[in-house]
Amino acid sequence: MREPLGYSRRDFLARAGAGAGALGLGALLDACGSSGTTTATTSATGPGGMPLPRPNNPVKWPIFGDNASIASGLQPEKNATLQVYNWVAYINQAVVNSFEKKYKCKVQITTFNTMNEALSKLRTGQLPFDVFFPTVDVLGQLVESKLIRPLNHSYIPNISQAWTDFTNPFYDEDWQYTVPYTIYTTGIAWRKDLVEENPYTMANPWSMPWQSKYRGKVAILDDYRESISLGLMKNGVYDLNTTDPAQLAAAKASLENLNQLVKVQIDNNDYSNVPSGKIWIHHAWSGDMAAAASYMPKGVNVDVVGYWFPKDGKGPVNNDTMAILNSGQNPVLAHLFMNYFLDLPNVLENISFNGYMQPINGVTPQRLVSEGILPPSLTSTVVLPSYFKKGVLELELAPSVDAEWQQIWQQFSGGL
Repeated sequence: MREPLGYSRRDFLARAGAGAGALGLGALLDACGSSGTTTATTSATGPGGMPLPRPNNPVKWPIFGDNASIASGLQPEKNATLQVYNWVAYINQAVVNSFEKKYKCKVQITTFNTMNEALSKLRTGQLPFDVFFPTVDVLGQLVESKLIRPLNHSYIPNISQAWTDFTNPFYDEDWQYTVPYTIYTTGIAWRKDLVEENPYTMANPWSMPWQSKYRGKVAILDDYRESISLGLMKNGVYDLNTTDPAQLAAAKASLENLNQLVKVQIDNNDYSNVPSGKIWIHHAWSGDMAAAASYMPKGVNVDVVGYWFPKDGKGPVNNDTMAILNSGQNPVLAHLFMNYFLDLPNVLENISFNGYMQPINGVTPQRLVSEGILPPSLTSTVVLPSYFKKGVLELELAPSVDAEWQQIWQQFSGGL
């Protein structure tokens, strides 16, 4: 079992700054240049007329003549220092160390706290990073601005270990620019010994936080997309990319009602506040709760922590990716690094620290329990392949819609 980190990768997501609306796609494209078109046709477009990838409207991004993939058969760069640009506390240093030993190189990890911060720094063109960990909702920006280079698949044979959905993902058909990194769901965490209700027996478990008897002991995630989506699902709306003003207004009203009932807290400390008993019901990320055992008070068994996600998979599910930056000086090692983190033994070791699953064949609830990575009582945090077919996704929004979502969140959270 991993040691406590003191903070979660999701502490730093701050997705109010993660989408295109916060960065301003125009500024990114103006700084880096843009040309070409995509093969997708869709009425849903983002800034600059880019398509917005959706499961029912996949996008195959263009490959530009002045941004081709590297040639096949090249040797790894010698005496190199691979520059990795990643979220805070989102990779197991032990796996990085073993990569260094295998390829006789050094790896330097530089971290960022929000995707907005990362993109703002990358667009300066002055940071020679090799490997980057972007979220799906900014991929179009990265491709069109040529900040990332197309992949040469011959260097990444371990993609064969990935779930089939990720060898042809809707957001990057034919995985031309990305390989999958972590996957996660968003559900409800609770202290079973302090809360009477069991979400698995409730008619609408998304309404579980709306109970006045738990006043002062309820928290939602500090994430405008996640928490507005909670309000939507509480009202029976599962389009988490909705443009309907009435649905968004109703979600806001539900969050305001939640605050009136329980004086809700807003934070991303689900990983520690539920195990400690500071919060009894917390809107939560699966990867955070998978690590609950590391944060339990002395003498308190992790079995008292529960995590609910719909058994039919109809809930929020998402993933992060790895990509190769055009600014990097070590493209062969960059490909090999991504390949290394798609190999099952390395994946299991990475999960043991990170908490967040990776969509690799062999990563099953049974394997995670038998390896001592996950307690049996928290197998509900495991993301199953079917979830990406049945689940609901929070995807990139058109700028005007994103601004409306952010305004709702600011009006609600700013008053607390």
